[in-house]
Order: sequence, then C-alpha cells, then structure tokens
Amino acid sequence: MAEKLEDLNLPLTVVSRIIKDALPAGVSVTKEARIGLAKVASVFVLYVTSASTNVAKKAGRRTLVGQDVLDAMEDIEFEKFVEHLRDCLETYKVSVKHKKDQVAAKKKDDDNQTESLTESLDMDE
Repeated sequence: MAEKLEDLNLPLTVVSRIIKDALPAGVSVTKEARIGLAKVASVFVLYVTSASTNVAKKAGRRTLVGQDVLDAMEDIEFEKFVEHLRDCLETYKVSVKHKKDQVAAKKKDDDNQTESLTESLDMDE
C-alpha cells in the first residue's frame, strides 16, 4: 500500500503527454492545470478501481478482470464510455494473443532449427 496519498498520483509526465496529444497545436496548459488534471485522473482511477473491486467481490473473486471495469463503469454511471472501453479491451486481447502466437511460432521455429542442426551433426559423426 502507498505510504502517502501523493504516492498514488499518476506520473505528471504521462499526464502531460496525454494532455498534449489531446489538445490542438498551439494550445498550452499551465503547470498548475497539469497537476490538477493528474490529481483528478488519479482519483478517478482509484474510484473505478474501488468500484471494480466491488464487482469482483460480488462475483466471489479476488482478481479484477476487464469485464469488472466495464461493469463498474456502468455502476458509477459512466456507461457512455463502456462501448469504447469494450472496443479497447478487445483490441488489447487481440494484440496479446497475436504477440503470444508470435512467441510460440518463434519458439517452434527455433526448436525446429535446433533439431535440424542436431540431426546434421549426428549424420557427420
């Protein structure tokens, strides 16, 4: 658990990057505003995490899953974001599966190369 409340804040550099990407060119944001947005975002994340934990507990689980976050967003009346978040979650799952498949294919290819090399060395003896 965090020792101080400030330990739970999102990194200001990350929040600043998100703000910069969201605003049109030529618009600037003061440091005070960036700090305020970082604190608000941190509180929101904690709020959604708490609501998601309640959803998981009601389901008899101790581990949060993506669907818990979606259900929590509806529970705390942020349902207008749920569809977009669901799309993002699906994109993430596809990305993870793709990476996992690539790693498995590379491992299989490496195993096949090792096997071919071993057979080649056995034939030389």
